[in-house]
Amino acid sequence: MARTPDLDSLTLLVRVGRHGSLGAAASSLGMSQPAASKRLSTLERNLGLVLLERSRRGSELTDAGHMVVGWSQRLLDDLDELLVAAEALRTRRDAELRLAASMTIAEHLAPGWIGRLRRQRPELYVGLQVTNSEQVVALVAGDAVDIGFVESPRAPAGFATRQVASDRLVVVVAPGHPWARRRRPLTIDELASTPLVVREPGSGTRETLDQVLSRAGAGTARPLLELGSATAVRSAVIAATGPAVISELAVRTDIADGRLVSVPVDGLALSRTLRAVWRGGRRLVGPAAELLAVARER
Repeated sequence: MARTPDLDSLTLLVRVGRHGSLGAAASSLGMSQPAASKRLSTLERNLGLVLLERSRRGSELTDAGHMVVGWSQRLLDDLDELLVAAEALRTRRDAELRLAASMTIAEHLAPGWIGRLRRQRPELYVGLQVTNSEQVVALVAGDAVDIGFVESPRAPAGFATRQVASDRLVVVVAPGHPWARRRRPLTIDELASTPLVVREPGSGTRETLDQVLSRAGAGTARPLLELGSATAVRSAVIAATGPAVISELAVRTDIADGRLVSVPVDGLALSRTLRAVWRGGRRLVGPAAELLAVARER
């Protein structure tokens, strides 16, 4: 029977997924590599899983490791929410601005928006929930948040929406993958018939990919591995688990540095609109309106 892992070990494992190596993960946490390796070995014994493939070239996440990274990230995010909520209760302070954002937006755009807003309003307290686009819409519908940000291909019916940015999905593979050496673009059928590392159902990235393939008459994506965040998908592709279709925002640096290779697809438009959403029939006012203005500046 698996033993409950400690949070420090899960944080270290998530950092391995984020940075791509055990050494970089250990350094980011101020640990020595031997100490980090020992901690992850203990985590593997506690879970009864092999999470890292160790070789002379270094340590890479296994398929099980990538899955545990995704689950661990969600657990740590939930813990962060708990700590923020507890602090608000302790000081009897409610969030003056409650927002929710899909994974890609939360990882790559929302921190900048919130930072600029806080520079204008340093006293403002912001509560952010990070989830997939489907759940963001549900939170807005239930009045759990004042405003949401989604990456779904269609604007949700019955809600007020406003475009805040544009994004493009790209097909990426590890440098050693056969697609990295192709001289011709992929065909839509080749992409649709190949098992891919994908986001979970309900995510805007997955919905956009399935909709584009369906419109092209190619059905929907064939999952090789389903993961709960763009970071986990990116790490799985770097580890040569398989190809993926992912936001360019999430892999732009990896492509520039040669850790991933972008593969063109003939006749497939993978651009999408990133939107703010709020309850229909309502006028945005106060901090929510200010955040929308900041998000639309660029």
